[in-house]
Amino acid sequence: MIKGHREDRDTLRRNMVHSQIVARGIKDKKVIEAMIRVPREILADTDDPAAAFYDGPLTIGYGQTISQPYIVAYMTEQLELSGNEKVLEIGTGSGYQSAVLAELAREVYSVEIIEELSRAARSRLADLGYKNIHCRCGDGASGWPEEAPFDAIIITAAPTEIPWSIASQLTEAGRMILPVGDSIQQLQRVTRSEDGFRVEDLIGVRFVPMTGGSRETEL
Repeated sequence: MIKGHREDRDTLRRNMVHSQIVARGIKDKKVIEAMIRVPREILADTDDPAAAFYDGPLTIGYGQTISQPYIVAYMTEQLELSGNEKVLEIGTGSGYQSAVLAELAREVYSVEIIEELSRAARSRLADLGYKNIHCRCGDGASGWPEEAPFDAIIITAAPTEIPWSIASQLTEAGRMILPVGDSIQQLQRVTRSEDGFRVEDLIGVRFVPMTGGSRETEL
């Protein structure tokens, strides 16, 4: 159970968004509103709402974390969602990023390799009333080819190079955002067009390898 009144949690969440997200330059109003609406404290499954709004990644068990709120907002903003997209997420984790995406897109397909996390996230997302999130337990290294193509793809752990087999599941003009690298990592956005793929370097990040471990370390 979450301690504290709902009004207190809403205030903490709103303060988090304005101090950690808006103050750092996130401008997309739809992303900002989604971050205010989505109950991070519930999806993080913590008894301490204040801990859920910490300015850094949050441990969720099994050696995993959910990303720093700013990183969630930044990666989401870079997908440029308009509301009618079909989105693939590699790494469900607690379901927090899934819920943010579901507020902004038509359908979200999310893959998680750890069965316990997948099951718990699915349950919490259902309890919160999300009907446009489809969860699958399995290795996301191959994407979700049966449901391709996707208008947007987000990957929450770092491969050493862009996984083109996943990028190939984008629609034309589709966007994929992911951290890439080993000891030095760059958040990259891959955009597909009729001429191929364009890769943009965005910001430096520190995510753990796509092969396992927690998703992000604090910036």
